[in-house]
Amino acid sequence: MSYTIPSQTRIGHIHLKVTDLERSLAFYRDLLGFEVQQYYGSSAVFVSAGGYHHHIGLNTWQSKNSGPAPRHTAGLFHTAILYPTRKDLAVIVKRLLDANYPLTGAADHGVSEAIYLDDPDQNGVELYWDRPKEAWPLDEMGNLLMVTDPLDLEGLLQLAG
Repeated sequence: MSYTIPSQTRIGHIHLKVTDLERSLAFYRDLLGFEVQQYYGSSAVFVSAGGYHHHIGLNTWQSKNSGPAPRHTAGLFHTAILYPTRKDLAVIVKRLLDANYPLTGAADHGVSEAIYLDDPDQNGVELYWDRPKEAWPLDEMGNLLMVTDPLDLEGLLQLAG
C-alpha cells in the first residue's frame, strides 16, 4: 500500500557526536548564535534558535577526544540550517568571513542560496535561505529544476550592512 508522509511533517532536530563540547559550542553558540537550552551533565548540550527545546544536540557519549568520522564513508553529509531571509543569511556569512572561518563552498540552487562549511569535528554544515516557492525554477513540464550555479556572494554581502 502506498503512503505519503503528511505535508506538515518537519525534521525537528539533529543530534551530533562531537569530540569536545566547548569547542563545538564555540562554533554553534558563539559563532552561529544558537542559544544553550540545557546541559545534560558534562557530556551533552542542547542548543536552539528562538527558545525551542533543541534544534541541535551535541554529545561526547561515544566520541570524546576522538577524531572526525571518515569523510568517504556512509554517514551524515551535512546539517542544513534554514535562515528566514536572505538578509539573515548575509549577516551570518559576513560574520563567518569576519572571523576568518573557512568556507568549503557556496551555491545558488535556484530554490535557495547556500554556503557550506565544516564544524570543528568536520561535520558538514549548510547555511541557506529559500526563495519564495513561486520563484523556484521549473522546467517546461512544470517540474522542479534545482541547479548548482555560482552564488553571487558580493550581492549577498551587500545586504549584511
